[in-house]
Amino acid sequence: MATKGGVITREFVVSDYDGAIALWNGVEGVEICEGDSREEIAEYLKKNPRLSRVAEADGKIVGVALCSHDGRRGWIYHLAVAPAYRRRKVGKLLLGDCVQGLRTLGLKRAIILVAGDNPAGHQFWLRNGWEDIGGAIAMTREL
Repeated sequence: MATKGGVITREFVVSDYDGAIALWNGVEGVEICEGDSREEIAEYLKKNPRLSRVAEADGKIVGVALCSHDGRRGWIYHLAVAPAYRRRKVGKLLLGDCVQGLRTLGLKRAIILVAGDNPAGHQFWLRNGWEDIGGAIAMTREL
């Protein structure tokens, strides 16, 4: 758990889902998809214990980050901070917690996906030491 200016970070648990989905729906740059239902997030958290984080202020969720790994690489998804709490290092706290959790598991690299129409999010990641993967093309397929 980290603290900064009245904001604490802690493990994301299933009971945080309503606050998290409300935050994700209320900010630009987070794309909610079929894998983001309560049941699927519950399974995600079960498979990746202690990695995903929420930030709270006065009992309200003001930031969220999903974090997982596949055994080789870490993945961070849906990092979002309520507009009123931006530029207060809340995103950096969440990111630091996620990175530390992945390091504790022995992972040495993590990957993120940033929506092309999210320049503010892209700048956040660049400011925090992340870099674009040149030549990489993101792809997906329904299973």
